[in-house]
Amino acid sequence: MSLRIEQDWGRFREIVRGKIKQNLRRYIVRSELIGKKGKDLVSIPVPQIEIPHFVHALERSGGVGQGDGDLGTPVGIGEHEGDRHAGNQPGEHILEVEITLEELARILGEELELPNIEPRGKKNIKSFSGKYSDIHTAGPESLRHAKRTFKEALKRQIISGSYDNVDPVIIPVTEDKRYKAREPVEQPAFNTVVIYMMDVSGSMGSEQKEIVRVESFWIDSWLRYQYKDIETKYIVHDAVAREVDRDTFFRVRESGGTIISSAYKLFRKIIDERYPHEEWNVYAFHFSDGDNWSRDDTHECIEILEESLLPWINLFCYGQVESPYGSGQFYYDLEDHLGEKETLVLSKIPNKDAVYDSIKKFLAKGR
Repeated sequence: MSLRIEQDWGRFREIVRGKIKQNLRRYIVRSELIGKKGKDLVSIPVPQIEIPHFVHALERSGGVGQGDGDLGTPVGIGEHEGDRHAGNQPGEHILEVEITLEELARILGEELELPNIEPRGKKNIKSFSGKYSDIHTAGPESLRHAKRTFKEALKRQIISGSYDNVDPVIIPVTEDKRYKAREPVEQPAFNTVVIYMMDVSGSMGSEQKEIVRVESFWIDSWLRYQYKDIETKYIVHDAVAREVDRDTFFRVRESGGTIISSAYKLFRKIIDERYPHEEWNVYAFHFSDGDNWSRDDTHECIEILEESLLPWINLFCYGQVESPYGSGQFYYDLEDHLGEKETLVLSKIPNKDAVYDSIKKFLAKGR
């Protein structure tokens, strides 16, 4: 019986996965879905799944009438009853299902056909395997190795000459005791930092920042699925750049002009001081409307990227959101000067519907 239940539950989960895949593009742009994020679970409304349930066969069911009447008198339909004829409109079948962020990221990767990331900058750390294949001279009594303890006691008595062949009595002492222990093994560990940068100048309105918020959430979910441990840093900039926490990153109000190089300089400083490229996998995502203060600053940005950032980090993604106040020129400048660089990915994001394709473009290289 339990096996049948597990099979039915597994089949139901596959149906749910299929429904989520069919509607994934729509789910990605739902801001309220991000707001419902818990520690490990996200609640998703999945349409058109019929859950089996018991119902009474109405044509065979009896009932208790009220009022006067003779035996066999048919019960009529009230004047205000609805039409008994079959309808031709579908009913609404919405089911809220909870799914882990890891599973959601896996579905995202499958649907977007994202390759698994190939980490770099790994180092070895010591951890313990699950097998008790090592022997120690100290440990809890519950892990005492009886056979090894007996052998040590026997060896000690033979060496000391206290062993009696006629009447052998082996009594272990403290120094004879041996205990099972887990053997330490070295495993590769990948240090990963993700740095999000956003233009918060006067030309970046609430709609543009909401696009950044949605796309950053899904990018972060995918990277956390690929790596066990991730550090995340946030930079906002207008004419100057500053490092902020996550809440500030998404809530700060727009104001001021735009000097993009200020963000790239701060990014470079953070990497140099805290996350050396030899030991860390570094991912950068910069979002702006592409309206920079001057051509000179744009040239400085290109120089910083070409000489100090792109040769050393895993991936630098620039996403340009469309704004009625931004020129959008920065995208074309990067494309003209650095478009052939392997670690640079450019994407235009005119609206929320474009987030789906932008994520695929950013992460399709599997770097």
